[in-house]
Amino acid sequence: MTVYASHLAHAAYAPAATAPARPAQTTEYQAFARITSALKRARSTPDVVHALHQNRQLWTTLAVDVADPGNALPEDLRARILYLAEFTRMHTGKVLRGKADAESLIDINTAMMRGLRQQQDHVR
Repeated sequence: MTVYASHLAHAAYAPAATAPARPAQTTEYQAFARITSALKRARSTPDVVHALHQNRQLWTTLAVDVADPGNALPEDLRARILYLAEFTRMHTGKVLRGKADAESLIDINTAMMRGLRQQQDHVR
């Protein structure tokens, strides 16, 4: 799963409206870093619910972005990102029910961060 998610992370997303002065990849990297860090810290604590909620919101935002007909990403990449968003939604439910842990979510986010970082380095 991690290699698959890393492949998806190599593509750029539409510019983020929250920080127009920064490249979109930087903003996305920071969002993934903040939320992944929260997931790691909160794994076995009641705070995991909040961290899972933030992670689900991040992935929902990505899904909405790539589902937009005006998104310039290739169709196959958009579909893979939507798949990961759906996987994240379903796996989050399992974690909340105590049927799984957050490690897969952390791995996917880490792969996305790695891909975004490689993309930033390539642009520089």
